[in-house]
Amino acid sequence: MAARPPPSAAEAYRPNKYVSLPAELDPATYDVSPEKRRAEAERLAIRARLKRQYQLQLNHPNPPAVIEDPALARWAYARTQNIYPTFRPTPKTSFLGAAFAIGPLLFWIAAFKIDR
Repeated sequence: MAARPPPSAAEAYRPNKYVSLPAELDPATYDVSPEKRRAEAERLAIRARLKRQYQLQLNHPNPPAVIEDPALARWAYARTQNIYPTFRPTPKTSFLGAAFAIGPLLFWIAAFKIDR
């Protein structure tokens, strides 16, 4: 019968009674269900396929004029086109909107009135 391998550092670790257990060693964070592991593996496979596709386009001998990076396209969309669903009017944004809309008009009216 083969001898059992020595325990790893994480298995041999025992928490001190004066110090709480670090999150990295908490079984609730690393002991996940098979479904969650399967979902993480699937996400990792999708990410790897997208990365491989981008690398193939980038290192192709005759590259296309524009190399489409899906992550960059999603980021640009979220940054420019999708701002209103998450915008919340607050007193600060209302004041800034009024200042930038009405402020220049008042400035030029005052400048032309004083210039007369």
